[in-house]
Amino acid sequence: MEPAPRVKMADVAAKAGVSVATVSKVVNGRYGVAKETVELVQGVIEELGYAGNLSASSLRMPQTNMLGILVASFEPFSAEMIKGAASVAESSGYELLAHSGGDTHGWERRSLARLGGTLIAGAVLVTPTVLDARTVVPVVAVDPHYGPNRLPTIDADSFTGAERATEHLISLGHTRIAFLGGRSELDSAHLREAGFRNAMAEAGIPIESGFLRETRYQPDRAAEVARELLLRDDRPTAIFAANDVTAIRAMEVAQELGLSVPEDLSVVGFDDVPDATLAKPALTTVRQPLQEMGAEAMRMLLDLIAGVEREHHVRMATELVVRASTGEPPLELRPASAAGDLATASAD
Repeated sequence: MEPAPRVKMADVAAKAGVSVATVSKVVNGRYGVAKETVELVQGVIEELGYAGNLSASSLRMPQTNMLGILVASFEPFSAEMIKGAASVAESSGYELLAHSGGDTHGWERRSLARLGGTLIAGAVLVTPTVLDARTVVPVVAVDPHYGPNRLPTIDADSFTGAERATEHLISLGHTRIAFLGGRSELDSAHLREAGFRNAMAEAGIPIESGFLRETRYQPDRAAEVARELLLRDDRPTAIFAANDVTAIRAMEVAQELGLSVPEDLSVVGFDDVPDATLAKPALTTVRQPLQEMGAEAMRMLLDLIAGVEREHHVRMATELVVRASTGEPPLELRPASAAGDLATASAD
């Protein structure tokens, strides 16, 4: 992977059709530039990914002894990745910088332009939205939006994990299962939905109308969708959410509505963040080895920097962890055949 040349102020000036002095004024917030020109230059800066050096000292340092782990935001998923990356970095001779780039499209380009080559010698990018293969410094992507493709990548087996979670609910007797999906632009979210669909199809169970919803991994959106589903006359007996945060929020909504988990509703999540064990009841979930993924991404980055030949895609196994949030569906909401079988078995 060939590092891309760093974008210079002169590149911005040429693209915008203005002088370097004008770009300098815009970058440094000085007066004397028309509003229209400021907007033009800022647009080019955003397009090219230009960022001024963070300090004069960084200009004088051709080498840096720091690596970065760059995330969109600090939340439970990325926090576990950071822990894993730090465990490897601390014994490597490098220091580690954790940076939040903001949860907007293209955040990783802006972050790399700002930090790459000055403060950090390489970076682990957690769930990057889009990225060119030519980068300022060596990078490794963890769970990229577009899936394994152009960059060295670490991810987890989302399809199999989702399939096993759904099979677990089906084995308990659930047929009315709702799926709260993640972000439609994220490859792993597609794989989780595909795993859910496949398990339902293999069992010959149709997905009820309105039971497959997108929550974009947002707790507030998950609460809204869960409330809508659980107030239906034909409500689901189980919810499988594509991450733990939304699963826990759905479980809270059920309890607010007077439903007991798992007696009235079973809930399954995905990730196995620390909050999953602290939830009431403890959440059944699909475990991604989050800390191990962060650690392996850092090992891969160190190998890239050292020029070590190795595979550039590692997909890690997922594991169903059964806890207290799943059980059999309530008798009155089971399919007629299942309820009849249970009554016959009891009579025998």
